[in-house]
Amino acid sequence: MNTRSIRFRLTAWYGGLLVVLGLGFGTYCYWRLDHFLSLYLTELFSRRAERIANTLLGNIERNGEAYLRSEIEARYAPETNDRFIRVTRGDGSVIYLSGEPNDQSFNPKEVARPVKAISGLSSRIEHVGGNDLLISALPFVSGQQQYVIEVGESALPIKEVLQKFLVSLLIGLSVVLAGAIWGGFLVIRWALAPVKKITSTADEITSLHLDKRLPIVETGDEIESLSKTLNRMIGRLEESFRSVNRFTADASHELRTPLTIIRGELETSLLDKSLSKNVRQTIYSLIEETENLSKIVQCLLSLSRLDAGSAQMECVRLNLADLVATTTDQMAPLADEKHVTLTTQADEEVEVIGDQVRLRQVVVNLLDNAIKYTPEGGTVTVGVNATDRRAQLEVSDSGPGIPTGDLPRVFDRFFRADRIRLATIEGAGLGLSIVQSICTAHGGLVKAENHVDGGCRIIVQLPLAN
Repeated sequence: MNTRSIRFRLTAWYGGLLVVLGLGFGTYCYWRLDHFLSLYLTELFSRRAERIANTLLGNIERNGEAYLRSEIEARYAPETNDRFIRVTRGDGSVIYLSGEPNDQSFNPKEVARPVKAISGLSSRIEHVGGNDLLISALPFVSGQQQYVIEVGESALPIKEVLQKFLVSLLIGLSVVLAGAIWGGFLVIRWALAPVKKITSTADEITSLHLDKRLPIVETGDEIESLSKTLNRMIGRLEESFRSVNRFTADASHELRTPLTIIRGELETSLLDKSLSKNVRQTIYSLIEETENLSKIVQCLLSLSRLDAGSAQMECVRLNLADLVATTTDQMAPLADEKHVTLTTQADEEVEVIGDQVRLRQVVVNLLDNAIKYTPEGGTVTVGVNATDRRAQLEVSDSGPGIPTGDLPRVFDRFFRADRIRLATIEGAGLGLSIVQSICTAHGGLVKAENHVDGGCRIIVQLPLAN
């Protein structure tokens, strides 16, 4: 899982917030339950103390202290019920003290007396024998004598209830949080599903497919607004690309006629035998430059047609290996003229669907570049093979290679690596651009890389014919 994705981060934040809220809610419930149980027991003890005061101590002068002790034992059975009851006089002497409870959770004799005089009903917690004891104390006056009734019980039952509640709370919160986080993950994935569609469609939009638009999900949210905004932007880009392509095509087309006329006029002027040698050399140079300009214009026209998708292409099933072998043989005289060894490794049959003229142009441009940039005595190797369901054409040379910083730009139009050193080599920097456009039109790709031991390698990959 991609931990940097929006879906993961939203789920993590959502889950973290739920955990914090769940822990906060559980802590609050635990504290409230503890407080409620303690309050409930202290109120219960207070009522018992009031009953002892009203029903027993109120008649102590008539019934006597023995009767008080027997009635407390009979009515409340402190030892059996694990309770604490103590009745003392105002001077601190004890009238009644319950015995040790059956659960032996505390020793009544170790329970300290209140440190200050009690003026009204009060509650306190005593730590006795390693356990907490909840005690409610009530002052009472009968006749001329003041008494204090203390009723209490161990806090162990509260702790047991809290422990069971804590276990149930942790299990319940774990299940609820896990379900909520999983549900949140699914909801977030559903909410971001349009983004995945938008991303996959955006990957397919290139300068050749600007007519495509991003899918719009009618949800009324920010994603819908973003899709519409991006589609409007793509529409503006499409119009800009069309304008540029129309201008390039129109300019290239309009320049062809004047260049043809200029060349014709220059060739006609050469018929004048009265021209001096210097003038003739100048005219020859102008004709050569005119020819170069005509080639550049023709390349620009081809590029604009390929970019616009209006170039005529007759796609047929053909053997790329045979096409490469034939074209390499035709380019052999150019290599022999420069004393460059040209070899072909295209023995196996590799079939593709494509335009034979355009694919031949790819091979010609690649071989022309390789031969031009390979020094005398060097080698150029052309190979064709099938790999990973794609046909691969590879042209390697033993030339100087391409500077590492220029590799990403070799397919840019009019770009030539190391212009100063290669100034004497003819070319306008459009050959590889045409190769890339043709490969893109065929659903393929082209890349350039340097050999470890020197030289450059251009790799063209095209879909294999089914």
